Amino acid sequence: MSETPYSLSGKRVWVAGERGMVGSAVVRRLAREDCTLLSAPRSVVDLTRQADVERWMEDNRPDAVFVCAARVGGIHANATYPADFIRDNLAIELNVIEAARRSGVEKLLFLGSSCIYPRDAAQPLTEDVLLTGPLEPTNQWYAIAKIAGLKLCEAYRAQYGVDFISAMPTNLYGPNDNFDLMSSHVVPALLRKAHEAKRAGANAFEVWGSGKPMREFLYVDDLADALVFLMRNYSAAQTVNVGTGTDVTIRELAEKVLRVVGFEGELVFDPSKPDGTPRKVLDMSKLHGMGWRHEIELEEGLRKAYAWFLENHPAAGAAA
Repeated sequence: MSETPYSLSGKRVWVAGERGMVGSAVVRRLAREDCTLLSAPRSVVDLTRQADVERWMEDNRPDAVFVCAARVGGIHANATYPADFIRDNLAIELNVIEAARRSGVEKLLFLGSSCIYPRDAAQPLTEDVLLTGPLEPTNQWYAIAKIAGLKLCEAYRAQYGVDFISAMPTNLYGPNDNFDLMSSHVVPALLRKAHEAKRAGANAFEVWGSGKPMREFLYVDDLADALVFLMRNYSAAQTVNVGTGTDVTIRELAEKVLRVVGFEGELVFDPSKPDGTPRKVLDMSKLHGMGWRHEIELEEGLRKAYAWFLENHPAAGAAA
């Protein structure tokens, strides 16, 4: 915990990646704060271009920055576009973090990802297991870039004395998620596929892998609340895990999705497809010890995410 809480009151705050799932959730959460939100959409600033970022930061002078911008995707996307994942994420984080230092940003929070922990680390994952073993091959390009971002914040704290911190969220889902089946993560992919199976009157619903891997899932608005909490109350080099501290098997997740969507056919698994990491759940002792806990449980969150899909996504069509 920081000895002196950082106040957002009256501050100019920039959420890099404001249109994405995480960034838009942070924007929603900051609407409850007495601060001025700055906007830099992709049409105005290309975060992979150093000159663009430095010019915008110099002109707008934010006091606080949440670095939520990233190129993200599931196993298929990581395998298909490895160069894009490592290049774009390295560029975004270096450009934003360096420009923040140059323009005198008071506080910056960078987002890592729990997928950057070693594949075979002991569970639950504590913050200090980072870089103690090999990465999961199916997302190593993204992971390497994100590790670099965490280490950038740590190095900038050490060399320049800036208050740059980092957080390590677990698997996320919610409004503005990516429902493209070629690049999405497991929750939006399952919701969309179950919806399409229901509309088509299918007798079975197929899920990649064995269904045995265990995963932890956090509703994105809970993450946003945790990030504002950390911006106010945390100031140290080590990253902080953000999750629920509980996990479910992919089979259990799929069963919850089918209940939420209302699909009544058979659930089948394709074990020829990759499972990824066998288990991934965060140790939440650090953040829980500071006094923060999530509020939205998994099935409630899935209902909210599905409702958003039905109301906002063109692939939803008419509700079945």
